Amino acid sequence: MKFTILKSDVINVLSNIQGITGRKTNLAITTSVLIKTADSGINIIATDLETGFDGVYPANVESDGVIAINAKKIYEIIRDFPSEEILFDEVENNWIKIGNDKIEYHIMGMSPDDFPDSPQIGDIEFFEIDSVLFKKMIDRATLISGAGDDKRAHIIGAYFERIEDDDQKLVRIASTDGNRLSAVTYDFDEDFELPSGDGVLIPKKGLTDVGKFLSAESVVQIGFKDNHFIVKKESETIIIRLLEGDFPDYKDIIRPKDDAYQIETDRRDFMMVLKRMSIIASETYKGVIYRFEKDKLTVSSTNPDLGDSKEDMNIGYDGEAKEAAFNPRYFIETLNSIDDDNVILDFVDGERPCLIQGETDKTYITALMPMRI
Repeated sequence: MKFTILKSDVINVLSNIQGITGRKTNLAITTSVLIKTADSGINIIATDLETGFDGVYPANVESDGVIAINAKKIYEIIRDFPSEEILFDEVENNWIKIGNDKIEYHIMGMSPDDFPDSPQIGDIEFFEIDSVLFKKMIDRATLISGAGDDKRAHIIGAYFERIEDDDQKLVRIASTDGNRLSAVTYDFDEDFELPSGDGVLIPKKGLTDVGKFLSAESVVQIGFKDNHFIVKKESETIIIRLLEGDFPDYKDIIRPKDDAYQIETDRRDFMMVLKRMSIIASETYKGVIYRFEKDKLTVSSTNPDLGDSKEDMNIGYDGEAKEAAFNPRYFIETLNSIDDDNVILDFVDGERPCLIQGETDKTYITALMPMRI
């Protein structure tokens, strides 16, 4: 096998697949990337046994073949390579020569026969979705992640469902970590042909990988096959194995309550108040008290190891005085993900979730559970 590539053609993909090849699996070869010749250049393939990637890139191929080489090392070599053209030449017994006339690496590869097979994805009913908006959906959904050792499917996965009735067609991704829940919606035109199907649980780490490959392209294709979720671009495909499990019945949680107070406030001002108050908080004392009074919100924090803090801000609230404790980090992360200048809080009391969403953008809503202090 012998081919020449341009650094600029492959450096981004090799960077993006590091999240896949860097995960621990039961197969050592999954730390490698599989490269094989194709009609129009080379195929670059990576997998962690749950998420698989396959892309086609231009190359000047002198002889056909297939190699498996450590993904991190090949990325570092190409990233720091001093020239644009880079030659790959399989010498013997899986040894690979990389370089040009001035610089040369000899890297020991692994047997490509040991590389896991990719799932077959024929006969899929794809539908198209705007690439930039889909990336924003993924970024918002994967913002909520559980503890690193959590194995519960509804915590490590995001719920993807297609919803169609008389006056709307949409897809929604819902995500929770047990303390908060968000739902992100993408609306289609009424005449759009949206394939039907049951809701599925997609691993959040796989969705994060998908987000890395989404760019300013106009659309990407989405489909489902057996127990896999597939995202297809013009020359790249990502296949994610779905999780088995149930997602909580979340729709009532994100539905505004009749007895809730709708409070409009400046997003940035509110976020900065919470940032200042969270300075006193810690992992042991992470709760912040929110006291709602007529036209005023008082945010206070107490930490016996450090001290306390308090700040008032003007808000449009005309109900009776109520208090609730929330983790300020959850509020701050949500506010950072909202584009509107103003946000709407749906607040009931210190026992029920507080809903937060943008003033005009209703495609994203988060429910934050109060804390007990």
